[in-house]
Amino acid sequence: MLSAVERKIEQFIADLNDKEVTVLYGKLPHGKRLRAKLILKIAGNSLSVVKTAAIVEMIHAASLLHDDVIDDAFTRRNKPSLNALYGNKTAIMLGDILYSKGFLELNNISPGVAKIVSNAVVQLSLGELKDVSLSKAFNLDKEVYLKMIYQKTASLMEAAAGAAALLADKDKTAYMTYGRNLGIAFQMIDDILDITMDSETLGKPALHDFEEGKTTLPYIYLYEAMSGDEQEKLRSLHRKKLSSNEAVWIKKKMQAYGVIEKSFAEAKVLVEEAITLMNDRSESALSGIAMAMIERDF
Repeated sequence: MLSAVERKIEQFIADLNDKEVTVLYGKLPHGKRLRAKLILKIAGNSLSVVKTAAIVEMIHAASLLHDDVIDDAFTRRNKPSLNALYGNKTAIMLGDILYSKGFLELNNISPGVAKIVSNAVVQLSLGELKDVSLSKAFNLDKEVYLKMIYQKTASLMEAAAGAAALLADKDKTAYMTYGRNLGIAFQMIDDILDITMDSETLGKPALHDFEEGKTTLPYIYLYEAMSGDEQEKLRSLHRKKLSSNEAVWIKKKMQAYGVIEKSFAEAKVLVEEAITLMNDRSESALSGIAMAMIERDF
């Protein structure tokens, strides 16, 4: 039923009656539509469910547009980002339009769904702000990192699952926990892949996060495992354009201290908790989605 979600998004865009917005939206990659898949698996394919899935995907697209501007990212999924093609101002305004249209359409679903999703967007925005602030310094506080990725990434996944459960009259708390765990694990694994995958697969330079100032979980664990001189060197490379030798040094140290495996294991625990929650409710399809999270290359 993802095709129905795509048609509904196209209808929402067409409702704006603006040719420029239609053209710009057509330039955006669709991605995995993970949030829409969760909503459809939990709640079925009624019109209100399809609309909710479309709204959540529009909000997600808006957040990515803003994220690319914040990160000065000029590619997304191996294609030029919208800000690279049309400039930051256009990307920001398209994001605002998608947010605004999403909020408008939420009013036609239900007050409960609107509250869950709109609260997630507040959290998402707070997470974006925190991400910017944390990128200015070498952050070693794991709890601060975890809160940031919950807000920035997991909050919308949590809301998607919770809104779907509400529409399907299922246990909202259990499904929101599932979505939260999935979202945090998803971002943890993204952060790992930024280190372990090549630039071509990532669609952006490898180790880009560290160069941008992001101290993700593997770097926090790496610093904790290092000696004093190594710690000083790692700090000196933060927010710096890395040479090939410097990038190799970081990767070798991560391998030596086993921090990639440690970070992956932490993400796997969250995914396994999510799978157990869904297995207890005979939601095998949702368990499968969660399993795919830790088996993906990107």
